[in-house]
Amino acid sequence: MVPLLKNRLPFRLGTPSYVIPDDIIPNVRFLADQVDDVEIVLFESTGLSNLPSEETVRTLKELAAQHDLTYTVHLPIDIHTGHAESGERRRAIDVCRRIIARMGPLDPFAYVLHLVGERRGDSPSDDIPRWQARHRDSVRAIIQEVSPEKLCIENLDYPFERVADLVRELGLSVCTDIGHLLLCAEDVHRYLDRHLARTRVVHLHGIENGVDHRSIHHLERSLLDALLQRLLDAHADRVVTLEIFNVEDLRDSIRCIADGWDANRFDL
Repeated sequence: MVPLLKNRLPFRLGTPSYVIPDDIIPNVRFLADQVDDVEIVLFESTGLSNLPSEETVRTLKELAAQHDLTYTVHLPIDIHTGHAESGERRRAIDVCRRIIARMGPLDPFAYVLHLVGERRGDSPSDDIPRWQARHRDSVRAIIQEVSPEKLCIENLDYPFERVADLVRELGLSVCTDIGHLLLCAEDVHRYLDRHLARTRVVHLHGIENGVDHRSIHHLERSLLDALLQRLLDAHADRVVTLEIFNVEDLRDSIRCIADGWDANRFDL
């Protein structure tokens, strides 16, 4: 039997809108009594989009009221707010603004945005200042449509310090992805020392054989406990999303969190 953690934790426990192989509404109905928040994962490839219809948004709002749910919205990862071509940047801005307008009736807890590099790895561009400036201009346009603190910039495969000044300057929030930190061999606690205060959303998932978005039982128990303790000590309104895309790993992850609470490992 899977423990019920909804409304039991000092943060809002969430998971994505694609856990069972079905559309958004069946997933939210399936998850509604298990979690406090659902991350709506959106994409916007050429000619293909899963932006919910107005009718779907109305249904999502009804489900939120019935089940004490909030939503986070993960903006598409296939848009490029720092692209060298102005047309691509304009498209990215337009996509984000259209999504924010459509999802606005849900009053999402947060919108998560990737500031994608021109290439993967430690250095996202040959011209970092220009790349940063392009992202800054695009984000300024996006936050004309949403409160800056609700726009969360997620850490990717380059050091977050590359965009930290932009986040502070524009009054944005942070989405801290623990799996990304581990894949990049970063010091999780050093990162949290620097950025936990601005972190509005945490993405939590394990890594198995170099593949992320697995059950958190693949995390070292000491790391998981220390992370959860830090989230308790922070006393902030925050969503912790188990960013996992299948039922078995989600249930296993919920058990991992419940085991810590049941064993009284945390100073509440």
